[in-house]
Amino acid sequence: MLASTGLTTVNAASAAAGAYACPAGYFCGWSGESATGQMYKTNKSVADLGAWDNRIRSYANRTSSIACVYEDKNYAASGGYFPDRPAGAGTYSSYPTATTSSIKFVPTERECSQPAYPVWFSETSPKAWGFGDMNGDRKADVVVRDTAGRLWFSSGDGTGRLIGTGGWNGMNALTRHGDFSGDGREDLIAREAATGTLWLYPGTGNGSVGTRKLIGTGGWNGMSNITAFGDLTGDGRADLIAVERSTGKLWLYPGTSTGALGSRKLIGTGGWNAMNALVGVGDMNGDGRPDLYAREASTGKLWLYPGRSAALGGRVLVGSGGWNAMANLIANGDSSGDGRPDLVTVTNEKYVLDGYPGNPGNPGWLVTYRGLGNGLLSRGERTNGEWWGLNGFC
Repeated sequence: MLASTGLTTVNAASAAAGAYACPAGYFCGWSGESATGQMYKTNKSVADLGAWDNRIRSYANRTSSIACVYEDKNYAASGGYFPDRPAGAGTYSSYPTATTSSIKFVPTERECSQPAYPVWFSETSPKAWGFGDMNGDRKADVVVRDTAGRLWFSSGDGTGRLIGTGGWNGMNALTRHGDFSGDGREDLIAREAATGTLWLYPGTGNGSVGTRKLIGTGGWNGMSNITAFGDLTGDGRADLIAVERSTGKLWLYPGTSTGALGSRKLIGTGGWNAMNALVGVGDMNGDGRPDLYAREASTGKLWLYPGRSAALGGRVLVGSGGWNAMANLIANGDSSGDGRPDLVTVTNEKYVLDGYPGNPGNPGWLVTYRGLGNGLLSRGERTNGEWWGLNGFC
């Protein structure tokens, strides 16, 4: 046993039995291709392979983590790396040249080269907002779920903080916009996939969420595009909207003083199944009421539905097409610092970078569209491409 590296040396193995010699819970490497030759194993990260530096020709990952395999020591991603996913017994991979110098185990592929959370910067708004700011610093915040089911809070200064240690992949809807519990803090709402129940996670005022409260006992799996909307009814409490899958109707669920939801009201008689994204973006047209952006699935068009008194007005075209290239549409208030709410998006594989027409395949780019105050949006500003490998935003 090499105490300095955490690697164990095992006797030579035949090609037939080699891969099966790797025990569960370990990452194994062989000096020969096809899991032959001397075998090494480790179940902890190794910053310097020492005597085994640049000797591994084939490998198997039987841990429950992503194994980041680096060509340089000390987990230096700049020298090249690849993420090796967990695999079953007898499974191995080979590569022609032995270049491995360090190995690190992480929960998500992102963490091989960067933080689990994406880098997020926002400007300070000139006024305190009714939504988007979870810690009271007048910056638009982002809540992100990673593929390991953890929840992260990003406050707009480039840093992130863990606020949910696991289990969040059990939720198939995450949304936030304003205060549902009546304490003046931004809250989060989530739907539990297995039960169809709806939960309120009250904001604590510092970017975290408190003990959850049941606000929907079941049946919410029959709804799509569950969206925290803001105060559409005008009673000072945040409301929720959702589309009924079976009918395509749009329903308003008014907030109450207890944090529960009131009796629903029909605000869209049908056809809302044609929309594959709804976003409660805030007051985009300057009339003092929250508005709705909706993306039309068949055309990729983006529509504005202006808020009225517990209703929606006639729609206005905001984007003539191409919006299906966005994996996520995020409403988190004023991120540009001009006093108007903005729209933040994350691209999918359909996105085409400027200057590369006909070249789709650019997921994970952050693109921000500033609100112009008349319901329309500025040209998108692409800031960084590190928003990949995440599966939930609000």
